[in-house]
Amino acid sequence: MQPQHAARVELFVSNAQIIKKSFKWQHAMMQRLAALLYAAENKSADEEAIRQSHELIKQHTKLFSSFRGHSSFSIATMLSLTPDKNVRLTDTLHVYDLMKQIKFRSSDYLVIAAYQIATQVPPEQFQLKVERAKSFYDGMKAEHPFLTGQDDYIFTAMLAISDLEVDSGIARMDQFYRELKPEFFSRNSVQALTQVLVIGNDNPETSTRVLALNEAFRKRNLRMDKTYTLPSLGTLSLLSADSEQLVDQVEETHDWLRTQKSFGAWSIDKQELLLFSSALIAIQHVESLRSGVLTTTMSTSITNIIIAQQAAMTAAAAATVAAASSSSSN
Repeated sequence: MQPQHAARVELFVSNAQIIKKSFKWQHAMMQRLAALLYAAENKSADEEAIRQSHELIKQHTKLFSSFRGHSSFSIATMLSLTPDKNVRLTDTLHVYDLMKQIKFRSSDYLVIAAYQIATQVPPEQFQLKVERAKSFYDGMKAEHPFLTGQDDYIFTAMLAISDLEVDSGIARMDQFYRELKPEFFSRNSVQALTQVLVIGNDNPETSTRVLALNEAFRKRNLRMDKTYTLPSLGTLSLLSADSEQLVDQVEETHDWLRTQKSFGAWSIDKQELLLFSSALIAIQHVESLRSGVLTTTMSTSITNIIIAQQAAMTAAAAATVAAASSSSSN
């Protein structure tokens, strides 16, 4: 591994140990996501800052608020990485209310979607971006009524933040869906994949690139075409690196992580480990993009995709925890 990447991967493992020790009651995936969020910023996990942010959420929300649900730990982690926690939380609560007013439904997904908008655009654009999010959502719902649901809220927010025109963006997503659906099993994950790809450059070879990269992973017995990893495959496909190079890097990261404490086969399954490995590689490449390998616009787009994917992973983990809790109580 390149020294800079190796240092971040080691930091991720160290952060995971810190957070696991300090927040033992949190679900393991939520712990690892928090560790990733800190590693992405090249920071060591600050458990006290996370606790303070979690307390701040409790002070500003009611007992049964969605902000106190299973996503609260991840929101607290993201807040702990910002210098203006009070402003960020206040803005997020405001955006959340705006989204509910136009018929987005309360959920962990909506909490994190609201955070995406509140932290990436100025307050005077909140209403506009919320309305754009609803337009994208309604357009997706019209095309795929049985696939589009609350788990699309986060990428809907990402699309709203972008410069994409709504109608052409929806049409291009539908084109990607028709091109890629025959190749993959999960229709819902293919929809998430199209939401990632539409943010990239308008390249007629995009679908071909995705399929070639997927085949390269398959040859190494690394399945990026599963439910939770398919959007990550899309993110990697937007990078300018050679397919074999990307696969080498993800495989090397995956194999090294597997040897670390709490990352063995008994602690984390292969698909989740691939999620983190591919995220760490994508983050590393974005730093190169910012140095001028690609345009600033493309660098920003991929950065937003990575942020949205981390948020989506967070919400998916929260939903998994919620389902497990409900099941165990029955």
